[in-house]
Amino acid sequence: MCIHAHPDDEASKGAPTIAKYVAEGHEASLVCATGGEEGDILNPAMDHDEIRRNLHEVRAAELEASVKAIGYHECVMLGYRDSGMPDTDGNLHDGCFARAEFDEAVGRFVAEIRRFRPHVIITYADDQQGYQHPDHLMVHDISMPAFDRAGDPGWYPDAGDPWTPLKLYYSMWSRARLTAWQAKYVELGLESPFDERWFERPDMDGRISTRIDIENYYSVRSKALLAHKTQIDPNEKFWFGLPDGDAASAYPYEDYILALSRVPSGQYEADLFDGIAQGSQLWR
Repeated sequence: MCIHAHPDDEASKGAPTIAKYVAEGHEASLVCATGGEEGDILNPAMDHDEIRRNLHEVRAAELEASVKAIGYHECVMLGYRDSGMPDTDGNLHDGCFARAEFDEAVGRFVAEIRRFRPHVIITYADDQQGYQHPDHLMVHDISMPAFDRAGDPGWYPDAGDPWTPLKLYYSMWSRARLTAWQAKYVELGLESPFDERWFERPDMDGRISTRIDIENYYSVRSKALLAHKTQIDPNEKFWFGLPDGDAASAYPYEDYILALSRVPSGQYEADLFDGIAQGSQLWR
């Protein structure tokens, strides 16, 4: 089960990983906290009045297409409004995620955990210095207590039968990936979208516990991103400056930090289900 803040986050973070596990026979649930109402239209071809008037519905349809491309078995909306970037009017809007009553928001997520009964949850990291969007911060903040409360019958007795997830991961963009892609741009003689500021940003590479080989599934990321036509410009070098095959071969992994675990695991993992015995009663 993955929890994301807005439509399009599921495409830019972990899409190949989910596609790989679905292809291997696992079930995957996407929980999306908000409808993305405050998102800018970043693709000039989609920037016109009708789209702006119906942005909520448009982004919902884009999310549906992305979910299909990735292979999620379901997409569940927590029902909050997009809070917008820090210090904008969206932060003050009634119903926005950043202003949600905390225990209620945790309870909504707990209800989805108990219903779907995942062994593994993927969320956002505790250190978000590189992108401090209020909704991303809130996703992390509700995920941590939800991981513990979902299995505790004393919490939210009306939210379904208790279920105890076994592992919680932080998804991340590693410095190692950017370095490998930068080298590939140089090798191919292409203009890189990553200037020196990208390499001055804080990184958490020293905390990486888990690297998933997604080379054969990398193209799913591009398909999912392109489904978000309002948010993703197909000519944007940040997303599509490298051909998929070159990007995948340069860095064929997605990186994660194992934050919480109820099963034994090694120092380095190549599988999110490491320590969860296949065929046991713990296996979904």
